[in-house]
Amino acid sequence: MQQAQFAEKGYFEVVGGDTGRQYRIYPGAMTNVCELDEKGRPKVGLCFLPLGELPIGDVMLSQKIALESCETGALAVARRFAPTGYSFRRSRLLG
Repeated sequence: MQQAQFAEKGYFEVVGGDTGRQYRIYPGAMTNVCELDEKGRPKVGLCFLPLGELPIGDVMLSQKIALESCETGALAVARRFAPTGYSFRRSRLLG
C-alpha cells in the first residue's frame, strides 16, 4: 500500500506506533516528514534522520520504522518546523 501511494502521490503515510497519529513522509533526507491533522493536512514539520550518510531511500525507510516502532523516541529528537507549500512539494527529487 505505501509503495503504491508513493508511486501515485510522491509520498507515503505511516501511523505512529505509540499514539496512532498520522505522518506523511516525502522524498528527502531531512525536513521531509510531517504530522497530519484530522483532515490530512500538514500540521507540523519534523526533521530527524539516522546517523551516517545513507541513500535517501534508506533514510526514508528508517524514518518510517522509527515512527512505527519507537515514535516517542523519534519525536524526542526531532526538530519541529512550520510546514509550508515549499517544504512538501511533489517536485522534490529522490536522489
